[in-house]
This record gives sequence, structure tokens and C-alpha cells, in this order.
Amino acid sequence: MRARQDLLSRTALGVFRLNGQFLSVSEELARPAGLTAAWWQVIGAVLREPLPVAAIARAMGITRQSVQRIADLLAAKGLAEYVPNPAHRRAKLLRPTEAGRAAVARIGPGHAALATRLAEALGEDGFAETVRVLERLSAALDTLPPSPDAPPDAAA
Repeated sequence: MRARQDLLSRTALGVFRLNGQFLSVSEELARPAGLTAAWWQVIGAVLREPLPVAAIARAMGITRQSVQRIADLLAAKGLAEYVPNPAHRRAKLLRPTEAGRAAVARIGPGHAALATRLAEALGEDGFAETVRVLERLSAALDTLPPSPDAPPDAAA
């Protein structure tokens, strides 16, 4: 039992450290494009298709309120816009503007360079395996039922 707890603790601490590292690198990559890491994250979520704020939040595992605040800032800066949602009158869809797409495109070269450096450090197979392991961990966490002693709103 203790060995499993140690594995969970090491996993959590590793992911927390990775999160900090990715945020730091993302801030560096986004800055020349006039974005922050958080702005890039939200615009990136809607590059393929417009989404409501709640769907963006679910996909990213962050609060709807955080995404709403960033989406409103992006709209105010002309980097994204709200459009009608045919499936829901009140929950408008967020989509990038051409200026938002251009800003994300300016990140591309730095993003590609970082991907190359990581592939060189991990090896192609190691890089692909890292992705698979992180995706498996996330999927496993998604399937866990709420803890019996969790507060009622923790499952929401």
C-alpha cells in the first residue's frame, strides 16, 4: 500500500513540476506573438472548431470562470470572437479571429524548434512513449469514480 502511495506522490510531484516547466516555456514561446501561455491555450483550443467556454474548460481541466475571463480578454483584444451557437442560445461559441490565428502562427517556429530539441533529448520512440503514458494517465484519472469521502460538488 505504501509503495502505491509513493508512486502516486512521485507522479503528482512530477506532473506539477512538468506543468510549471511547460508554463514557463509556453510563456517564452507566446511572448513574441503578443500572447500569454493562457491566451495561447484558449485560442489553441478553438483553432479547429469554435467551442463554448464550458467545453474549452472541460478539455483543459480548468475552471469555466478562468476560461471565460481569458475568452473575454481575447475578444476585447480582437484575437477571438463570440459567435452564435446553434445548439444553445445562451452559450455562445468562441472562435479565433484572423489576428488570433496569425498570433498563434508566429509561435510555430519556436514550437517546432522545441519539439525538435525534445525529440533529440528523448529519442523519437521515447517522445512518442511519453505522450502515450501521459494520455493513459489522464484517461485513467477520468474513469475513476469520485472518492466516497469527497464533498458532493467535487464530482461535478
